[in-house]
Amino acid sequence: MTYTAPVGEISHTLTHIAGLDEMLVQGLLGDLDADTVLAILEEAGKFASEQIAPLNRQGDEEGAHLKDGAVSMPKGWREVYEQWVEAGWGSLPSPESHGGQGLPVTISMAVCEIWQSACMAFALNPMLTQGAADALALHGTEELKALYLEKLVSCEWSGTMQLTEPHAGSDLRFLKTRAEPQGDGSYKLFGTKIFITYGEHDLVDNIVHMVLARTPDAPKGTKGISLFLVPKFLVGDDGSLGQRNDIHAVSVEHKLGINASPTCVMQMGDNGGATGWLVGEENRGLAAMFTMMNRARLAVGIQGVGIAERAVQQAVAYAGERTQGFAANGPGEDEMVPIAEHPDVRRMLLTMKAKTAASRAICYLTARELDLAERAPEEAQRRAAHARANLFTPVAKAFSTDLGVEVASDGLQVHGGMGYVEETGAAQHFRDARIAPIYEGTNGIQAIDLVTRKLPMDGGAVVRAHIAALKEIVADVKGSNEPAFGQTGARLEEAVDALEEASEWMLVALGQNPQSALAGATPYLRLFGVTSGGVWLAKGALAQSRASDGALDKSMQTARFFAETQAVEAAGLARAITDGADSILGAGAEAVLT
Repeated sequence: MTYTAPVGEISHTLTHIAGLDEMLVQGLLGDLDADTVLAILEEAGKFASEQIAPLNRQGDEEGAHLKDGAVSMPKGWREVYEQWVEAGWGSLPSPESHGGQGLPVTISMAVCEIWQSACMAFALNPMLTQGAADALALHGTEELKALYLEKLVSCEWSGTMQLTEPHAGSDLRFLKTRAEPQGDGSYKLFGTKIFITYGEHDLVDNIVHMVLARTPDAPKGTKGISLFLVPKFLVGDDGSLGQRNDIHAVSVEHKLGINASPTCVMQMGDNGGATGWLVGEENRGLAAMFTMMNRARLAVGIQGVGIAERAVQQAVAYAGERTQGFAANGPGEDEMVPIAEHPDVRRMLLTMKAKTAASRAICYLTARELDLAERAPEEAQRRAAHARANLFTPVAKAFSTDLGVEVASDGLQVHGGMGYVEETGAAQHFRDARIAPIYEGTNGIQAIDLVTRKLPMDGGAVVRAHIAALKEIVADVKGSNEPAFGQTGARLEEAVDALEEASEWMLVALGQNPQSALAGATPYLRLFGVTSGGVWLAKGALAQSRASDGALDKSMQTARFFAETQAVEAAGLARAITDGADSILGAGAEAVLT
């Protein structure tokens, strides 16, 4: 199955939903202009379709293999990766002062979508490397940056993020990996980390591991965690590679999907300890690591978008070619029609497209807020954008990855029995997509973060401002009197009212009965996503119509379909949030274990 980057849809979302044109006019993005952005997207799309996409099926079938502590990647992967690095794609998001190209987050995430669609297993490696570069740039010493930053920025070397341990899972309070100071500024690390993406591979000559560990006498809990840079090969003062460090992959997980992405169990300390250096302040490793985590969570949301887009393209192609049955108003029972003619298949395809578009809108809006948090001219604007980015990030990660799985699952259904066999490739999208709601903090954790940390920001003022902004867009849609919108305005108004009601209930419940708030956290995140995504799709459709002097395109159809068939979930979700806690909490753990 081929892949073509949806440059038109990406450009529409950037311009008419994420407000890229406004940022360009205001001069917030330096020398960047619309033509350059389009050229970047088109060139990325060309490289993705011609070079990366062919790796997807082959990598899934061949996988990554561990032998004698070394992981070999599928045939041809290193060659494509080196071409990708040489073309400068790895350095897009990093500041020019660090050897990067300084592109805004909004554009780099749009390009990231293209890589994820082409081959998620391939794109995982640079995604984590860019996070490691960010953490080192912000928290590393000048000496460490001099040795490692340039090659991380270019992705000539790769990076990992090492948090999880066998006994700890997502609860980092119980990390046991220890770091012993050596008296010369270095440390020796001992411990085991699991689920380490690209912990070992042969795409690059060196891997720079970012490892959470405890120093002697560190406080218990998360306040006693520090971050360390631990390279696969030690690096000389002249940048040359030296001795192999005492950090090794001891196994590679056999997974449901992303088979070409080596998920490793990493062992440190079998031969005297892995040499590492402190990144940031001692006992403040989580703050430094979250430099990687927050950007990674948005990038994982983009993975959901990317896999959904790939599944959409394959389902659309199949539905246009596969003939079966006859149309009710067609030529007769003797002439089969493409399955896209059948209303239920059409419903599935429209659902897949609309969910993908809504996820893309949420992720790109989140990226925009990250840009404004750095680039807006006024301090108050930067603070407000930072708060909105914090509010949107768990939604971008969880809502988009949930929808990625749903879209990939619908893609299987469109294929019928052929979707359940591996020959078509549709099953791979579903298998690959399924990890995204789990890693970088499961979607349940994202929902808890949204409800307990982000919703109460500034006493609820941030979420209330967001809801007020959504109401303004809905009023604009209703005031347009555009017949093609159908019931879009009315349905979105109902959804925003439901979000407002549930948000106010949550804010009260957090103070009076936190367990009830936690019971409704996941449906609340879904409500937030379905409402915001629906409103933003309508915003983009209206802006597109005005920019083209009233000419209607598929963005209007997508916005209407989402509002009239997906956003109508909002009222039910609000009821589940405000009225459903007792049925969960009253059951007790014993009720679900028997």
